[in-house]
Amino acid sequence: MIITNKEEALGAVQADGMSLADCSPDLQADCDVVLAAVSQDGSALQYASTELRNDREVVLAAINKDVHALQDASEALRNDREVVLAAVRQSVSALYYASDELR
Repeated sequence: MIITNKEEALGAVQADGMSLADCSPDLQADCDVVLAAVSQDGSALQYASTELRNDREVVLAAINKDVHALQDASEALRNDREVVLAAVRQSVSALYYASDELR
């Protein structure tokens, strides 16, 4: 069942960030819902809209929860020195997901 109500989505992703996968595309593009999801489970970034995968605040929140979320960030943010450094400070393994240029 696809979640289409924002309040219901917020409740679901706050309990389990991966519930973002069950949300409608509109909610996967809603900054409030996605921030709540990635703050609970960084790997939920994979279900965020393309636009929000390119949002620095969203990606940093995801990385703070799970450095491996960097793999789901936009190419531009995987090439952003600040974003990559934030991930690498937590685990050098995050460098694997950085752009070739920054590796």
